[in-house]
Amino acid sequence: MALGKRTAQQKELFIPTTQIVTGPGHPFYTKLNEVLAEAQFDNFVEELCAPYYKEGGRPSIPPGIYFRMLFIGYFEGLDSQRGIAWRCADSLALRTFLGISLTEGTPVHASMTIIRQRLPESIFDKVFVFVLGLNRTCCGARPWASMPPRWKPTRP
Repeated sequence: MALGKRTAQQKELFIPTTQIVTGPGHPFYTKLNEVLAEAQFDNFVEELCAPYYKEGGRPSIPPGIYFRMLFIGYFEGLDSQRGIAWRCADSLALRTFLGISLTEGTPVHASMTIIRQRLPESIFDKVFVFVLGLNRTCCGARPWASMPPRWKPTRP
């Protein structure tokens, strides 16, 4: 077998979306999304967070996406919002989990900070109790309630 050498390639200017290669995704996050959808997680967090947002203005990160990003930080051991935002931007599987297409930008850490400061700690508690109440196993992993805590949002 001969040694393969890396050569410079000219990138295509336009790529049809049908030609974009998609990975198989991550089975854990795929199953987690199914469980959250079945429990109507997005509706729950939107209703819970609605009183802390004003009408009009620039739309922020939807609460469902924000809390999914926090779950990613928890499950992957990321202890900073900057790290979570970078990981979500870098991973195709996590983009799928968040429901963000390749043509959309992922939320930045500054937006996460604003939301964290806006919501009281009781909202975080209610969301995590809701998710732990599901107490299911994803893809043969341990139930969430038995996982050791890795990250808790810090208050300013």
